[in-house]
Formats: sequence, C-alpha cells, structure tokens
Amino acid sequence: MKLKSVLSSLSYVGSILLLSPVILAKEQSIVPDEVIVKLKGNPQASKSNLFIGNISNKMKLKATYGRLGLHHLQAKPGQKIEDLIKELQSNPEVEYVEPNYILNKIQSELDDYRSLSLEEGEEFFAQSGLTPSYIQSDNPSVKVVEAWENLSQGYSERPIVAVIDTGIDYNHPVFSSKNAVWKNLAELNGLPGVDDDGNGYVDDIWGWNFVENNNNPMDSAASDVRSHGTHVSGIILGVTQPLTTSYQSRIQIMGLKFLGTGGSGSTSAAIQSIYYAVNNGAKVINMSWGGGAYSQALHEALAYAYNQGVILIAAAGNSSKDNDSYSIYPANFPIPSQLTVAAINDFDYLANFSNYGFSRVHISAPGVSIYSTSVGSYSIMSGTSMAAPFVAGLASLILAEKPGLTGYQVKNLIVNSSDSVSQLFQKVYQGHRAQVLNSVLNAKNLVSMQSTQPVYAAVKPADGRSPASEFESTTSGGGCGIVSTSIMSNWLKPGGSPFASTSTPWGLLLGLSLLPVMLWQFLRLRSQSSDFISRRRHERFTMNSQIKVKVGDRELVGQMSTISAGGLSFKADTLLEKGGLVTLQIASPDGGEQLEVQGRIVWNEENQAYGVQFNEEKSEIGDWSKQLTKAS
Repeated sequence: MKLKSVLSSLSYVGSILLLSPVILAKEQSIVPDEVIVKLKGNPQASKSNLFIGNISNKMKLKATYGRLGLHHLQAKPGQKIEDLIKELQSNPEVEYVEPNYILNKIQSELDDYRSLSLEEGEEFFAQSGLTPSYIQSDNPSVKVVEAWENLSQGYSERPIVAVIDTGIDYNHPVFSSKNAVWKNLAELNGLPGVDDDGNGYVDDIWGWNFVENNNNPMDSAASDVRSHGTHVSGIILGVTQPLTTSYQSRIQIMGLKFLGTGGSGSTSAAIQSIYYAVNNGAKVINMSWGGGAYSQALHEALAYAYNQGVILIAAAGNSSKDNDSYSIYPANFPIPSQLTVAAINDFDYLANFSNYGFSRVHISAPGVSIYSTSVGSYSIMSGTSMAAPFVAGLASLILAEKPGLTGYQVKNLIVNSSDSVSQLFQKVYQGHRAQVLNSVLNAKNLVSMQSTQPVYAAVKPADGRSPASEFESTTSGGGCGIVSTSIMSNWLKPGGSPFASTSTPWGLLLGLSLLPVMLWQFLRLRSQSSDFISRRRHERFTMNSQIKVKVGDRELVGQMSTISAGGLSFKADTLLEKGGLVTLQIASPDGGEQLEVQGRIVWNEENQAYGVQFNEEKSEIGDWSKQLTKAS
C-alpha cells in the first residue's frame, strides 16, 4: 500500500496575471418557491407583522429565527413566487427578501479519494510510519505532536466544535472510545418524545438533522456525500490528540447535518444549524461548504455567532481562484472572528486546487491527501474542506487552554502565532501557515485577560449583490447572477475596481481599452507616494487585525497589515483621501487591549495599501511588538 498519494507533491506555483481583467460568471441555484424575509425593527417582533394583507393565505411559514428577525417562507400551491416577492417587498414591515440559496460541500477537483475499511486503516497505520495522530498529514512544519507535549494536563472545560456539514458517524470507534461527540445531556437523561431542555428540538441527543428535520444527524457513505462531515470531524479531533489512543477527548464535536443528497443544502438549513450550534454552546463553527451568491441572512446569522464569542472557520474553496476577485460565501464574509483557510501540501506550497487571496484568505493549513475517519471506516481526501478543520481543531485546543477567550481573540492569537512562508506570500495574508506549537504556547502564556471584541454588524460588502436583484431568474429554479470582478481591484485602485462591473463582453473590451490609462495612473501614483516609506523611522511588525477607521462621520472597518510605533498600514474597501485625518481603534495582538490613535492617511506603495502616520508615537505598540514577527 502506498504511504501517501502522489498528489501530496503537487503544488500551486502559478502567478496572477495582474494586467488581465477577468469577468467571473457564477449561476447560483435556489430552492424553488422559497424565500428568507427579514423584518424591520425589533428582532423579537411578532410574526403577525409579516402577514399584513393576504400574504398568510399565499405563503407557509416554515421556520422563524427569533433573535435574528428572519423568517423562512414557502409559496402555497398555485401561487407565483414573483408576485409574492413583490407583495413582500411592498410591505413596510419588511427590510429585505432574498432567495433560499443552495450551498454545497467544498470538495477537491482532484479525484484522490480513497476509502479504507477499519481493518485496512489499522494496517495503513502500521505500514506508513505516520505519527499515530494526526493521521492527516506528514507536514512537520505545523508542529502538532510538539504541541501535544506542551498541553496542560488538566482542563476546566471541553470546548464544543460544531461541524455544520453532512452529519457525523457518532458511532465510529475513534469518536466513541474518546467520548468525543457532543451529547445533549438534558435530552439523554430526559423523557423520550419530550423537549426536555426547551430548545425547540425533541430528543436531540446527538444534535439535529436539518435536511430531514429529525434528531438523527448520521452521516452518509454514499458516493455523492462520501462521509464528508465525518472526515472533517476526524481532522478536528486529530489535531487535538492521537486518534489511535483512547484518551478522553479535550473537545466535543457537535455534528449538525444540513447537507444532504449530492452534498447540497439550503441557506435556511445552514442558518438553522448556526443558530442551533450557538444556542447550544458551540464556541467553534467549521464551515467546509459555500456558494457564489451573497446572502444577507446568512451573513447576519454568522454575525450573531460572532456576537456570542464564536470563532468561525471557513474553507477558501477549491477552484484555484483569487478570493479577492471571486465571490464565494461564507469564505468572503468580513466577520472579525472568521478565519478563511487555504490548503497547502506537505512542502508548504499552495495546493494546486486551492483558492487563495492576500486580503481575504487569512491562513493556510494541510489539505492534500488527508487521512481521516469516514462512516464505519477511514478515507483519504484533499481539499480546503480538509484544511479548514485543521484550523478548527487548533482553535479548540486554544479554547481548552483558555476557555474565556472570544472568537475574535482566538483568531488573532492563531494568526499572530503562525509562520510566514515565502512561497505563500501574495497567496495568503502575509504568507501565513498555521503553527500549532506556537499557538498553544502563546495561549498558555496569556495572563488573565478580559474577553473583548469590537462591535460588528452584518453589512453587505462592496462585492455583494443586492438582494433585490436576485429574483430575476426565480422562475427557472436557478439563481441568476453574473458576478463581475477584476483581479486588479485591490492592486491599482485600492478599495474598488478600476472600471465598472458588467455582465457583458462590452465590459471586458472597455476594461482592455483602459489598460494604458490605468498603467499611467499607477506610475503617477508610484512617483507621488514615497513619503510614507522614506519617513519610516521605526521597526515594522506584521499584525493581522481588524481596525475601525473614523473618517469624519463615517466609520469603516479595515484590515491591518503592519504596525509600528509611528504608524500602520491597512486595507479598506472604501477609497480614502490622501492626507485626510482619521481616528483609529486598534486591538492588541491578543485582543485584550484597545488603543485609540489619531493620524493622517498616506499611501504605502511598498505594501500597496493605505497607511496612517500617527500624530504621536505610541509606546504601547512597542510592548505589543514582543508578540509579533518583524516585517521584511
């Protein structure tokens, strides 16, 4: 038996063609005759507000997410969904209406899937020489085993990791021998057929199946699903301890099933899963799935999770595309506690199938030929679906060490503890690759600190499509949608595309005709923007953190790249005026301290990012730099 698939040696070494505008078309499927509706005002507003007029005779209410103010509706037989949408949009109580999009598990374009029985899996262990883990990857740089040697012996809490996916084989011996699968003890010890804990789900001992609406989230080994959720769950557990031992698990894995036949599921089911996970104590949510259309409802559900202190882990996607120019959600949501993960091989090169993005992909992790659990067996898979749970497992280890941290703080700790790998620069933010030992040691060394995170509300990003425009093709049962973007959008003109998006070939021709002008503009900016570099008097440090930027009466959210005692650089989705005065709120690397500073905006040519030159030096940042990596 081969020890590793030949695919493990593949890497993505291509370069981005900066001067080629690209128009990306993506058709997003939807659930026919269903919509998600958001009411205005108090999220606890009565459902009766939704049924002003005769809409109650035309639509069925399928679900309500009270704290989110969201409602899932289905047209009754004989009703035209287009007419009902117009009626809902004219209702003064309604904030927005959007389709119920179809989401899909993210799977590799490389067909290296291999299934192994339990007996074959044990034989694989014996022959491979792999550290009994961590049956996932041979990459020594991520230092999983070294991290185990430094874990605390006792832990006060077992953090819950929600795997929102195709379900979980909760009877698998790897999980059952370690008591690794979350169980709802109130229902386990309660009366059959009774909602003992009052959470709205009867006998949800193992979680919930949101596909068939029952209490059995068992995964499937069918060829169109391939035990995706169970494989993801094994990776999470395998980061925290050896899988071949019977040690009591440090974590609990909550298996929630929202992806069914074909590995597909609806946005409404994803929202229900998120809501269930958060309300039942999950502190980490793994999302190895996605779709191309922006959903405000899904964004708000994940913002709800963020506001409850949850860290969100999303797979970057397996289309070999730049997420800075390509729409995929939830990967591209700008939520402060979200980590979007690219896949690398055992040699720290980007996997050739992996999506990437200097601004929108935060970190990388092993994702090629990953060996993990499947329903009643083991299997080998590749994909960012495998890289994301590696980081989810890392997040759960940190929370086992420091259970009081918020998801925002855990994200910052992971990013600032990662290694910067030269071949990943321009592919992943600052070339970051997860490093488990550093993260664990930094978590252990944290002194008692206050849980903190910035305020965040779900606002449609600049590349999100207007919900009102999503219904143009609802009669066909498939989402319409041309997503027009440019690879140059974060290069030549920070904060926006250099020419208007369009869904026709004329937009491409227009973009090509503007290339000489754009090149001239770039050279002009280059000649005028050296002041930020030439005046640098302080050592710069890499720091990946979100910051609030107050410009007059506007408050923007930016992504910091580097920081020093005299200034910082950051990226923002809004074009700012050079020389403008701003006020910033900056979180420390561990998220435990907030610093407010004033300065003026400059353009940092070297980093192709905005910079802020502080009005006065900040000594606090000198203390922070002890936790940071010096920038090149």
